[in-house]
Amino acid sequence: MMNPGSRKRRASSPAPSAPVTLPLPGFVADREEAAARVERLLQYQFNKRSLLEEALTHQSFAGGAAASYQRLEFVGDAALGLAFSNFLYLTNPTVGPGALSTLRAANISTEKLARVAVRHDLYPLLRRNCPRLDLLVGQFIQSVKQELQDDLGTTPYGGTVFKAPKVLADIVEAIAAAVYVDCNFNLEKLWKVTRFLFEPIVTAETIDEQPVSTLHELCQKHGKDIKFKTWQKGGTTVVNVFVGGTLVGMGSSEQMVIAKLNATRDALSKLLGGGNQQVLTIGVGHGSEVEVGELRECKQKLIEQCSRKHWPKPIFKLEKEEGPAHDRTFVYSVQVETQGGIWVTLSDKMSRVKDAENSGAQKMLEHLLKLDPCT
Repeated sequence: MMNPGSRKRRASSPAPSAPVTLPLPGFVADREEAAARVERLLQYQFNKRSLLEEALTHQSFAGGAAASYQRLEFVGDAALGLAFSNFLYLTNPTVGPGALSTLRAANISTEKLARVAVRHDLYPLLRRNCPRLDLLVGQFIQSVKQELQDDLGTTPYGGTVFKAPKVLADIVEAIAAAVYVDCNFNLEKLWKVTRFLFEPIVTAETIDEQPVSTLHELCQKHGKDIKFKTWQKGGTTVVNVFVGGTLVGMGSSEQMVIAKLNATRDALSKLLGGGNQQVLTIGVGHGSEVEVGELRECKQKLIEQCSRKHWPKPIFKLEKEEGPAHDRTFVYSVQVETQGGIWVTLSDKMSRVKDAENSGAQKMLEHLLKLDPCT
């Protein structure tokens, strides 16, 4: 099992990406050459090259005699899941099933597999007829290259402004399935042929190392506190990231650790990409810079604004109560549901419940103002 050593990463603001030029350069029109490139990459010769041709055909191109990769992608998703299950089970004899599930999810996530496709230059081998898809993939590829150039410490989990297009992960799964079917469904052979593609493999030692540590280093440098707010929505875990009391990132997943990583990635993309750099410089989050007198009407103002916008009534919830009876402090969360999503802010520590509610309401009003200056 690979245990990649951790390196201290620097946090810097990425340069803006250049516009994507369409069509994307590098497309390999020669199907024989495209198949040969995959075989050279895998060091594996296919018995049925038609499987590889199918794996490299998008549904936007498919038609007539040409089948798309969709059936192979279905098999590849399951086969890679089982291959990683075996590998993680054998190499982590003391790790429980919950943690093993989390490790498997991290290693076969769309973000991880999309980066495999970018790193090995697989998209130019795909037959497709969809300019919109090229645009999304082009933006993501540029963003990943910038991410690697700036060494932001967010790979292999992600950290780009652009969400990984699923088509990139689909290509990897389809190629894996082509190998799996071609070798007569031999899972051991599949793992032997494709394992190198997924290096560095996310391990129990590294799963929480990046990008969470990058965010902590960045905020520590600027003297800002970080809080993670977690709740369940159906079978999905939702995580919000607060920096200095301001909501800067959101993420979700069936796995709590992956949800936290997704939320952290979202926060980094905004803080490093320029969307919320003011969060790192303004003084909020410690309860000492806002006069209580300024807070007294905030809860009522927020309730009135939600009513005016026809939003559900804001939800105030006690999150933390600390200290002896004569010196008690309270922290409240405030949740507002708008057409654009569900937003949550945390109050400063206050000595009275009413003040804590107003503090959280003030932060929510400030957040809503940033979302819509005309509010």
